[in-house]
Amino acid sequence: MQTISVGGTLPASQVILGLMRIATMEDAAIRNLVAASLEAGITMMDHADIYGRPPVHTCEARFAEALELTPSQRQRMLIQTKCGIREGFFDFSKDHILASVEGSLRALKTDYIDILLLHRPDALVEPEEVAAAFDLLHAQGKVRHFGVSNQTPGQVELLKRSLNQPLICNQVQLSITHATLVAQGVAINMEGLEQSIDRTLGLLDYSRLNKMTLQAWSPFQKRWFDGVFVGDPELPALNRALNEIAEAHGITPTGVAVAWITRHPAQMQVVLGTTNPQRVRDCVAGAGARLTREEWYRLFREAGYSVP
Repeated sequence: MQTISVGGTLPASQVILGLMRIATMEDAAIRNLVAASLEAGITMMDHADIYGRPPVHTCEARFAEALELTPSQRQRMLIQTKCGIREGFFDFSKDHILASVEGSLRALKTDYIDILLLHRPDALVEPEEVAAAFDLLHAQGKVRHFGVSNQTPGQVELLKRSLNQPLICNQVQLSITHATLVAQGVAINMEGLEQSIDRTLGLLDYSRLNKMTLQAWSPFQKRWFDGVFVGDPELPALNRALNEIAEAHGITPTGVAVAWITRHPAQMQVVLGTTNPQRVRDCVAGAGARLTREEWYRLFREAGYSVP
């Protein structure tokens, strides 16, 4: 497993285990999932206060109850969680950020969170409140690093104007078939081609220029939660390419989907949502494969994007 430097400051595995689906799993199954991930080289675990709700903090609590981490085990693991999504609205107020972190610490049975992300943009954000919350949490040793999720360059810059704590990552949706993040740059200024429309406001280049690591969520999803593209009979050309490239590299088609993301020089992380230990191993194997330019662009084209 390749280790990257998140935000140029925090060493972490390039693959992250997402834990949003563990609410109803048995303790033994959660332990097996995490053990397989650690054995494969994954060091970062991804949570959010809303995962498993109602009530909030359900998946965080299930994780802690199943693992019962010792202090030494906790030190070998990076735990990331998120806050800001509430029932029908977003909330980046100082009071909510502080309350959510306290709830996460209790649920996770830990003294600190390695990375706290603001989950989705809050239209009513007051950056000074976010800054005050982040400063207090950092000074108290409760949160070591901070980031955001699904935010534009302008939203990040607005926060940074008031923050004293660096923002080291931004978690965004990305897969071969949901690749607006990279596709627009390939077709820039091509009038009449929808792909040329900038829907991310230059987020990829902005992130690279500012050393903000992008974390790709839903790496196997078609477009907007339309299902998984691996094995989809409606995408025969893409799956033929996935299968042929998988055979060439000795990995699975799922691994190829991960390799497509990790091949990008931005050194993005890939957030897995699977609860299947073998699929975790397949994904890690994919992250270790390096696609050729021809293979990478073939997948891009078969997913429906243009290479003008």
